[in-house]
Amino acid sequence: MSAAPSDPAIDALKARIAAVPLGAATEERGIVLSLADGLARVAGLPGAGLNEVLDFPTGARGFVLSLEEDALHAVFLDPPEGISAGATVLRTGKVLSVPVGAALLGRVLDPLGRPLDGAPAPDVDALLPAERPAPAIIERDFVSEPMETGLLVVDAMFAIGRGQRELIVGERQTGKTAIAVDALITQSLRGTVCIYVAIGQRMSAVRRVIEAVRRHGRLDRTIFVIAPAADQPGLRWLAPFSATSMAEWFRDRGDHVLIVYDDLTKHAATHRELALLARQPPGREAYPGDIFYLHARLLERAGKLSAARGGGAITALPVAEIDAGNLSAYIPTNLISIADGQIVTSATLFAANQRPAVDVGLSVSRVGGKAQPGALKAVAGRLRLDYAQYLEMKMFSRFGGFGDAARLARGAAIAHLLAQDRFAPLPVLAQIALLAGLEAGVLDGVDGGRLLALRQALPSMVAADPVLSALGDTPARLDDGARAAAIALVRAGLGAA
Repeated sequence: MSAAPSDPAIDALKARIAAVPLGAATEERGIVLSLADGLARVAGLPGAGLNEVLDFPTGARGFVLSLEEDALHAVFLDPPEGISAGATVLRTGKVLSVPVGAALLGRVLDPLGRPLDGAPAPDVDALLPAERPAPAIIERDFVSEPMETGLLVVDAMFAIGRGQRELIVGERQTGKTAIAVDALITQSLRGTVCIYVAIGQRMSAVRRVIEAVRRHGRLDRTIFVIAPAADQPGLRWLAPFSATSMAEWFRDRGDHVLIVYDDLTKHAATHRELALLARQPPGREAYPGDIFYLHARLLERAGKLSAARGGGAITALPVAEIDAGNLSAYIPTNLISIADGQIVTSATLFAANQRPAVDVGLSVSRVGGKAQPGALKAVAGRLRLDYAQYLEMKMFSRFGGFGDAARLARGAAIAHLLAQDRFAPLPVLAQIALLAGLEAGVLDGVDGGRLLALRQALPSMVAADPVLSALGDTPARLDDGARAAAIALVRAGLGAA
C-alpha cells in the first residue's frame, strides 16, 4: 500500500513547530513611577544596565540613562503619549545600537537611523552600539596628514590634520557653522566621508546646510544626522554618539571621515536638562558633575588609526557657542581642554564684514605645522604675526600720526586675502601662490576688488601652470623655481584683473 502524498504546506508548518524551542521563558517587567519631560522613573528592573533599550506598552522605546539603588531613569526615544504612572516596562536585553553601512551615504536620518528625507529606510545589515570605547593609544598613529578646509585663514594659520579635534567656538551668528560646512564641502569633493550632526538646531537652518552641500559639495559622500530642537531630549542626547558610531564603521575600513557636531553647547544643555530631571546633584552652572566626561568620551573616539588597524581617521569639528564673548564659560573651557585647538570667531570682525571672522589672537591649532604641507608652511610662516601686528597698528593709527605705512599696506593686503566668500574653496596650490606673492610684496597696495578677481582666477591658472601643477596636491617643499613661478603667476593674474 503506497504512502499518501505529503502536503508541502503541512510539512512547512510541522518544520516551524519543530523549530520552536520548548520550555519556560522569563521576562523582566518594571513599573513607571513617574514621568517628566521625556524622562521616566522606573522601578522593578534590577537587571537593567546603562544604555539598555526598554519597551513601553504603547510601542515607544527608551534607554536607561542612570541607575539608582531602587529605580532607574529611562529617556524616551519616541513620543511618550499614552504612557502614565503605573504602566509596565519591558527589558529587551539589547544595548542601544544604530545602523551603519555605506547605504547611509547621501541620506538624512534621525539618530536611530530612521529616514527623514522621505526615502525608504536604508538597507543595512550591521548595527553598532551608540556608545563604544575610544581606540587605545597603541592603536593610534600620529596626526600628520593635512585636512584642507579650502579656507585660507584656517589652512595657512591653523592647519587641521586628519584625526584632529578642532573646536569652532564663538558668539551666536558669527559664522561658526559656515566654517564647518565649508570644510565639509571641501572634503566631500575630495571623496572624504562627511557627517553633519545637527543637535537642537532649527529645521530651517538644517535645510540650508543640506541644500548647500547639495549644490556645492557631494551629497553621495555625506550623511546628515538630525535631532532638531522639537525632537525628544533622548534623541538630541543620542545624536553625536550615534553619528560617531556611523563614522567608526567607515574608519575601521580604512576611510577618512570628517564629522561636524553642531553644536555641543546645546548637547550639554540637553544633558543638564535630563540630569536635573533625574535628580542628579547640580554643579557649576547647574551642570552635573559628569559633563566633562560626557564630551571627553565622545571626542576621544576621534583620531587616526595606525597602519595595522587600517589607517582610517575620524576628524572632529565640534561647534560651541558662547555669550557676550565669554570664552571662559564652563562648557567652552571644557571643550577647549579636550580638543586639539580652537578656531575662535569674532563678533567684531563679523560686523566689520571680515569673513570668515576668525580671531587670529585667540585661535590655535595644537597640531598645526605637523599637518601642514611643507610648501604652504614655507610661505605662511610670518602670516599670523604680520596680521596680528597690522590689527594692533590699525587700532592705534586711528588716533593719527602713528603706524608704519609699509606694514599697514601689507596688513591690508592680508586682510583682503583672508576675507573669503562662502562655497569658494581655495586649492592648496592657489593658497601657496597667493602667499608667495604676498611675501614678495607683489600684493602690497593692491585694492580689494583686484585681489578678489585674482583669487577667483588663480585656481584655474595654477592648474594650467606646468611647474606648480607638478607639485601635487600636498607639496612637501617649495624650491626657488616653483616660488618664482608662483610669484610670476600672481603678477600675471594682477595684470589681467
